[in-house]
Amino acid sequence: MNIKKVIPILEWLPNYNTSLFKGDLVAGITVGIILIPQGIAYALIAGLPPIYGLYCALVPQVMYAIFGSSRQVAIGPVAMDSLIVATGVSTLALAGSESYISIAILLALMVGAIQFILGVFSLGFIVNFLSKPVITGFTSAVALIIGLNQFRNLLGVDFIQSDQIQYVVEDIWLQINNFNQHTTIIGLISVIIIITFRKINKKIPNALIVVVIGILIMKYFGNSFNDVSIVKDIPSGLPLFGIPDFDVDQIKELFPIALTLVMVGYLETISIGKSLEAKQDEYRIRPNQELIALGLSNMVGSLFKAYPSTSSFSRSAINQESGAKTGMAALISVVMVVVTLLFLTPLFYHLPKTVLAAIIIVAVFNLINVKEGKFLWRANKLDFWLMISTFLATLLLGIEFGIIVGVGLSLIVLIFRTSRPYIAELGKVPDSNFYRNKNRFEEVILEDDILVFRFDAQLFYANANYFRDNLDEMASKKGKALKLIVLDAESINRVDSTGLEMLKERIKFYKKRDVIFYFAGVKGPVRDDLFRSGVLQIIDINHFFMRVNQAVKYYKTGDRKHQEKYAKYIHQAYK
Repeated sequence: MNIKKVIPILEWLPNYNTSLFKGDLVAGITVGIILIPQGIAYALIAGLPPIYGLYCALVPQVMYAIFGSSRQVAIGPVAMDSLIVATGVSTLALAGSESYISIAILLALMVGAIQFILGVFSLGFIVNFLSKPVITGFTSAVALIIGLNQFRNLLGVDFIQSDQIQYVVEDIWLQINNFNQHTTIIGLISVIIIITFRKINKKIPNALIVVVIGILIMKYFGNSFNDVSIVKDIPSGLPLFGIPDFDVDQIKELFPIALTLVMVGYLETISIGKSLEAKQDEYRIRPNQELIALGLSNMVGSLFKAYPSTSSFSRSAINQESGAKTGMAALISVVMVVVTLLFLTPLFYHLPKTVLAAIIIVAVFNLINVKEGKFLWRANKLDFWLMISTFLATLLLGIEFGIIVGVGLSLIVLIFRTSRPYIAELGKVPDSNFYRNKNRFEEVILEDDILVFRFDAQLFYANANYFRDNLDEMASKKGKALKLIVLDAESINRVDSTGLEMLKERIKFYKKRDVIFYFAGVKGPVRDDLFRSGVLQIIDINHFFMRVNQAVKYYKTGDRKHQEKYAKYIHQAYK
């Protein structure tokens, strides 16, 4: 076993030097400055006291720095997971209560355990059933839900909180006239400042700037803004070790939410990690190792009072842009959070909640991916409607049902595409040995007595009838003149028992009608399956060719010398 693969920090730590530290130091401080106000804000989304957002930025970051295969991904509290936590836990306990906090921490342990198990057994591929259009639709919808739910803090109105947007929009419409003027002004100015600084330079700690301004306003002019809600007391000190309270009934109820967090968290981490990986050539993301790292981050984090965490789009990008080269940057951010927890939490007493709402709203609305929607509309209409369906389902039915709809639709589209793959009749390109699709190359030569049929997918139970029906339809158009069928099997990478039986039955069918059946370009494993199924009892080994043109040439000229040599080769390969 390669210990460096299991503990990736050993890949870079032994060769660590001062030149790497300079970039990591700047990046770690920059991300830490952003992380502290974000952590407080995202804890509020999750329905937890602000201190738990900072707890979430401690142990999970350390564990990921040790076990994560990406050196620049920033782990910690994020808006999307925070809202999913609030959605699931709020049905079991009152937000902010001791019971609520206990359940949220238990949820982190469950999420971590599932992620760890998936990683250990190399089951990361399961999450691939969420296609990119589904992820885009889901992410955009959740961003919109999070943003609208923060209007209660931005405007100072006690709007209903829900992951079903119609109820939130209805309540905002009915109560919009009750907005708190001072709260709204501070919140909107914060939004403008954040957007302005983001446009100037993303490295500017805009979140920290509005937090400092908000605190100073409320501390020195608080008498004029006594109707503005502030964070107030945030406890000092580091989280103590403790095993989460176990309740079998709660675990059963939390399981669907835990699975949702597993999939969303892993997809976020992989998508961010892959995008950062493309910008360097020092390391490669290992999906199953990422699951193990996330699992350990959440499991060990839950022992130190962290709720479910994953990677942050914004902080990861800033981490990379600020010069982070290794996981040391994350450890530096942890040091900043530790210092804040030990000495600086009293400074956040006067922090207006509307400023935190502004930070969240700007951050999440950037996740609404209109550009991807426009691209899918041009490139693939089916993927576009898959994205829209997931988007609407998440908005109207809630986050949990949204991801269920997304996975379900992804599977339906997968089944549809594999059951009805692309098929084509090929013709010979003049003065060459190539055969091409007659519908794309008008100049190809088609012969009445020869049908060259191409099937662009694995051949299995879901599309065997589709193969047969299209083959028969093309053959019937040739009529009685048809004497040879050549199956171009280069694109068939797998065939199951249903496909094998269908092929044998069709070969027999056409043999009775004096039509010869040849195979061209069959891959070795597929050819082995054909031989094992008994196809050589119907046709002999000379019916298998490397290329379509060789099959047609053999049919026309009987060039046995070359074909017998190839037949001998594949016969030996099978043995």
